[in-house]
Amino acid sequence: MYPPLQMNTGRRRFLIGAGALAASAAIPNVLFAHAATSSRLVVMILRGALDGLAAVPPHGDPDYAGLHRELAIGAPGTADGALALNGTFGLHPSLAYLHERYAAGELIVFHAVASPYRDRSHFDGQNVLENGLAKPIGSADGWLNRALASLPPGSAKAADRAVAISQNIPLILRGAVPVISKSPQVTPDVDEDLLARLADLYSKDDWFSARLSEAAQTEKMMDDTGDSAAKPSPPSGYPDRVAAVARMAANLMRSDGGPQIAVIEAGGWDTHANQGGAKGVLAARLAGLDKGLQSLAGELGPMWPQTAVLVVTEFGRTAAVNGTRGTDHGTGGCAFLLGGAVRGGQVIADWPSLRRAALLDNRDLRPTLDLRSVFKAVLDEHMHIDANTLAKRVFPDSSGARPLQGLIRA
Repeated sequence: MYPPLQMNTGRRRFLIGAGALAASAAIPNVLFAHAATSSRLVVMILRGALDGLAAVPPHGDPDYAGLHRELAIGAPGTADGALALNGTFGLHPSLAYLHERYAAGELIVFHAVASPYRDRSHFDGQNVLENGLAKPIGSADGWLNRALASLPPGSAKAADRAVAISQNIPLILRGAVPVISKSPQVTPDVDEDLLARLADLYSKDDWFSARLSEAAQTEKMMDDTGDSAAKPSPPSGYPDRVAAVARMAANLMRSDGGPQIAVIEAGGWDTHANQGGAKGVLAARLAGLDKGLQSLAGELGPMWPQTAVLVVTEFGRTAAVNGTRGTDHGTGGCAFLLGGAVRGGQVIADWPSLRRAALLDNRDLRPTLDLRSVFKAVLDEHMHIDANTLAKRVFPDSSGARPLQGLIRA
């Protein structure tokens, strides 16, 4: 399905071995779970930390343009400007399909949102996002697996209730409910997101950290064009890869007795350098996300009215541009909930502003909404898991994250 790795043999052995240890892939994988409910739920994890200030630009905030500078998206009506949501927020111009869903009342945009995690490690941030707890350690299972265990028994055998089409089962789906893993036939390519997450994982291992640094430098030299100022071209084929995985998920969900819950992973959102604004690398990634979600909806067809799709990332990025025309690891960001089952046409944001005094640690958008409040609302209103189970079993240390109300159509 995906092209094989093209690299020298030594580097290939190192990165393939490291990838197996990291439990990660750089391009989308898809995982499925069978549940006894007519509602469909898709969770898409954008690994690498999406810049929420680019995806959902707060064009009405007077400090936005000055902080995000050349990466800032202009106001609606300007050249390459945002797609209007309201007087404060818009969508990146690459997100045309999401904008259509917003106008159709099928998209909710959340801003200034984050998990409880407040540091900046990809590895730990994704653990918190997926384990549903307040810290990266302390649980070997994920909140979605605990939610599956709380649903009424399905007609399928226990071992068939979840399947992972991936080399590794992500934490969000690990737990008591059995999961079948089916490895892809072709190893996907490796990108900066995987290397960054491996660096986080092995930062305290001097030997492995040094080997990883050597591999990263080798990749940089192999990819070097000789012009240090040259901007990278948009990721080739990325929109088609995301769309293909989304279609796979939808086709399986539509099959007779198929899964009703899917998790899709898409990597490559770690934009430390040459991020771009309305055009460039991030814009191409967003276009791929937009196309993938459109493909998912189109292929689900008659199931779309019963579907909710959560799009989340481990944390946001810095409010200010860094020295390499990118953004660094931050805190507050954005999330999306879309689908025919969603009571859309809303932006939910207790906006803290981007004034210097309002920034977290003088650098990040300050989060004002816990992502678990969104997760709880969807599991309650859409998957019909009662509040007591959500509070005590699925998200056991989340008393401060009250579920939102009115996200799903009655």
